[in-house]
Parts: sequence; structure tokens; C-alpha cells
Amino acid sequence: MSSPRRPSPTAAGTPFSDWTGCHLLVVDDEPGMVSFLERAFGDRGAIVETAGSAEQARPMVAARRHDLILLDIALPGCSGLDWLRELRAQGHTGEVVMMTAYADLDVAIDALRAGAGDFLLKPFSLAQGLNAVQRCLDRSRLLRENYLLRRQLPGQGGDPDGFVGASEPMVRLQALVQRIAPLPSTVLLLGESGTGKELAARALHRLSPRAGASFVPVNCAAIAPDLIESELFGHVRGAYTGAAGAREGLFHYARGGTLFLDEIAEMPLALQARLLRVLEQRRVRPVGGEQEIEVDVRLVAATHRDLLAEIEAGRFRADLYHRLRVVECTLPPLRDRPEDVPDLLAHFQAELSRQLGLPPVEITLAEVHRLQAYDWPGNVRELKNLVERSLILGYLALDSVTGLPPARDGVLPSLPAAGGAAGSDDACSDSLDEVEKRHCLGVLAAAGGNKSEAARRLGISRKTLERKCLAWGMT
Repeated sequence: MSSPRRPSPTAAGTPFSDWTGCHLLVVDDEPGMVSFLERAFGDRGAIVETAGSAEQARPMVAARRHDLILLDIALPGCSGLDWLRELRAQGHTGEVVMMTAYADLDVAIDALRAGAGDFLLKPFSLAQGLNAVQRCLDRSRLLRENYLLRRQLPGQGGDPDGFVGASEPMVRLQALVQRIAPLPSTVLLLGESGTGKELAARALHRLSPRAGASFVPVNCAAIAPDLIESELFGHVRGAYTGAAGAREGLFHYARGGTLFLDEIAEMPLALQARLLRVLEQRRVRPVGGEQEIEVDVRLVAATHRDLLAEIEAGRFRADLYHRLRVVECTLPPLRDRPEDVPDLLAHFQAELSRQLGLPPVEITLAEVHRLQAYDWPGNVRELKNLVERSLILGYLALDSVTGLPPARDGVLPSLPAAGGAAGSDDACSDSLDEVEKRHCLGVLAAAGGNKSEAARRLGISRKTLERKCLAWGMT
């Protein structure tokens, strides 16, 4: 048995894919063949381990999940074919290429039936060996990508363009995401529903060294409690009723990338204990399986619930909470950043017009101000739905928004009645600064002197309102 062979610098210029990071296991009792394959695969970036028998290889497979095994049939002790059947019975789903020096069609058929992905007849050329491995690795990658694509909900297939808005809360959020994205630390995203927690998780992945690998989103609330364990960790054949075959879990599909566990507070308590163990040991055990498998993922979790209250109620584990919140990031609700509403309207109009093939709708400044004064209980998601509904109807569908402040005779609801009508001569004779001052002070009065509430209604920050009040000689 040998230790893993690290990549050699001679791989440049080969016509085959870069296999950097792939773990391959060669099981053969011929030293010459082992040396040949070890150099061939190591030169192309793979990490290669070798063993001379199934007995030597068993603990290696138990200790690490290999992307592919090259397995000779004629081995001392347990034959390669018998060991392959044993591996499949235990739930091993990785690719296996069988090798033999005997040109026996029946043996080849038996190997393929036992679960071999390809078959090599010795002696074979370097190109034949590389092509067989490449085909198996490509097949494994396509199966993984197809599985992830099937899990994507409509409209959630790709990364969004990024954060929209230049308000103070959004600037702080973007700075924090950019700071923590390159690090491997676990991140806990908090915020109300619709604030964009998955958007933040995708940004953390996109800006990290793991960006070239998979981003795997999992909504813990959307999976039945009795199935979520199998979804995350995989299962072996016969692990439960209906498990006709083994399947890898989402921790495996996210290897090298990011696993996003949305609505983590909905995870059953028993599974929370297993997740905590995975985070501490970086190993998973498929449902019904006996072997643990190494996992290399960055975990990002999210919830709209108050986890401290959930812990107090006995619905969430305190130790898991502390393990998840290595870095905590809270996403601001839309009502706390009304100045971003115009940018969000423009962004969703452009995005949805392109997707639906419909022209944008006209939005007046008065309508924008009404939308800025709205509380948005559904946050950014609610605003996006309003834009989509408006594009379909052909006009801004404000009548469909429950709780939207009404317009009064074409005057903005926040405009004070004092100071003359909007079209009076007195109003027209005032300077723009006087109109702004009267308007802001009227809103402040209507808010009972609460500057935070007045700033929210005006669509500006509290600091901006305080600066204006100071300039007007008011504190």
C-alpha cells in the first residue's frame, strides 16, 4: 500500500482534462502496472493511492471517498469482481474501471453487471487508460449536474446579478459579504422572508475560492422530515422502503463547493445532532450505511426565525447554533432601506421584461414615493412580484397591494396640508429649499417627532434628516 501520489508538473500540454483534486485508487498486484498508472494519473493532477489487494484497499476506501477506482480482477485473496460486488452492496456509488489480462467476454459482462463503469483489457495503451478514466469522470460529473438541475425550482436556476441598492444598510452588507466570502468559515444568514438570503449565499459562493465548484441550495422546510436525512447524507440500497438503489447525498454533490441550508430552523432535532457531528468531523454516513465518507464543503445556513427563541422553546440545539454562527450576517428588510426602491423597480423591470417578453410599465415619481412609504411585509420578493404582475397587466398594479398608503387627490400622502395647496400661487412662489423644508417638517410632525419614522416615510436615512434639521436650526 502506498500513500497518495501528488500531481507532477509534467501534466502541461496533455489532451485530457485537468484532474486536479480527483482522488483515484489503483488496486493491482503488479508493481509495473501500478507504477505506470500512478505516474499517468498523477501527471494529470490526480491524487493517486495504490493497494496490492482488496484487503489492503478496504481501509483506504473506508477512510476516504475516491472519485474512481481502477481495479484488477485477478487479485490475491478476494478477487476484484467479488470486491466490486461487496462495494456496491455496501452502497459505494463511485466509478470503477475493471482491468484484466484475460480476454473473456463473460467476465467483462459480469463486471459491467456488478457495477463497473468501464473495462480495460491488459496490456492497454496510455491513451486507452486515460480515455476510460475520463469517460467515467465525465459521466459522474454529468449525473451530479443533472441531479442538481432537476432540484432547481423554476426561476432559481442561475445566479442573480447581485445586490441592488446603495443605501447604508446594503453598503454595509456588501462590505461584510466581500470580507468573509474568501474565508472557509461557516456563515449564518438571518433576516425576514424575502430579504434575499439565498442571494447573499450565492454571493458568498461566487466570491470564494470555491466558485468553480457546485452551489447546492437546500430548503429544509420543503423536504419531508423523514426524507431530509437521506437527501443530505445519501442512502444505501434497502436503507428504507423504496430505496431500490444507493444514492449519494447533497453533501457529496456539493463537494469542493458550497452547501446552502435555507430555513435551518425547520430541521428536525434528531437531524440537527447529525449535522453538528458532520460540521465537527467533516464526515458523513449514508442512511443505512456503515462507512463514513469525507466531505469538503463550505456550509452557509439561513433562517427567518429567532434562533434564540427557538432554543428557549426546545426546538433548536444551542450547540448547533453556536457552531453555525461563526460569522453572523443579518439582511435588512426593505422597509429599512426605502431609498433602494427606485433601483429595485428599475432592476426588476429590466429583468422581467426580458424574461416575459413584455414592455416595461410607466411609473411616476408620485407612485415611487407611495411605494417607498409602504412597509413591504414580503420584502424584496413582494416588490418583484408586484413588478411581474404589473408587466402582465400593462400598468403598475398598485390596487393589488394591501396596506399601500392611498394617494389623496393626486398629492403624496406624506405631503402636509398646511402651507397651501399644491397648485396655489404661494406654493409656486416658494423656493425649492422652502418647499423641501416645509414638506420634511410636516412629515416629521405627522410622525410625532420620531425622526426614524419620518426618515422612513421620506425615503431618506435618519442621518440625512438630522443634517437637514441642523441646517434649518432645529434639533
